[in-house]
Amino acid sequence: MNSFYKIPSLLGGLLLATGFLGGCTTVSIDEYRRSAGELDAGDSVVILGRRHSSDYETEPSLISCVGNELDNGKSIRVISESQFVDALYPWFEPRTAPMHMKSLDRLLEIPGVQERLDNYGVKYIVWIDGNTETTDSAGSIGCSIGTAGAGCFGFGTWDKESDYEAAIWNFRDREVSGKISADAQGTSYMPAIVVPIPLIARVQTNACKGIAAQLEDFLMPAGAGT
Repeated sequence: MNSFYKIPSLLGGLLLATGFLGGCTTVSIDEYRRSAGELDAGDSVVILGRRHSSDYETEPSLISCVGNELDNGKSIRVISESQFVDALYPWFEPRTAPMHMKSLDRLLEIPGVQERLDNYGVKYIVWIDGNTETTDSAGSIGCSIGTAGAGCFGFGTWDKESDYEAAIWNFRDREVSGKISADAQGTSYMPAIVVPIPLIARVQTNACKGIAAQLEDFLMPAGAGT
């Protein structure tokens, strides 16, 4: 069956809010699961960012964040993006990386590619597509220097939005096992009374943590690895 089914997930539909010593951020996570994830001893996961479009790129900082969160004391072996791309050069460079499973099948016909992937124990390739951008800003802050000293006064805000989708490729079964989408929105504030005090909304960081938590739930079902 080729269709995806939306199922209840660890963070599906859950809104996470953070506001302590920072701006306000909300994160929404959705999951589409086609088959259950399962990692055995020696299996590894690769987290890669899509950068095929000239209009935007999936930030390397987001990819590193997801990989670090997933590999932080967990029973999941994550191969870093830079290590994997260098080892498989030039087949996973932005202009040559496979866009679909059929492209991956053709790539594996090239001598040496299958062997390199097997050497790393790769079972899942997770492609993350999207970016974080500033969507709006308002207010202003002015600074001046006078005989009484220097100071800044005013109030500014700016909104950021993160929109990412992670496609989970099962390398061995040659199928897309599922997809995870993350939408994060946040507003940062900059009040200034003599000294500007930034209250930053960690939009990308919260999107990263949401994706990583959902990937862990997908790849390591309850009871696995214990």
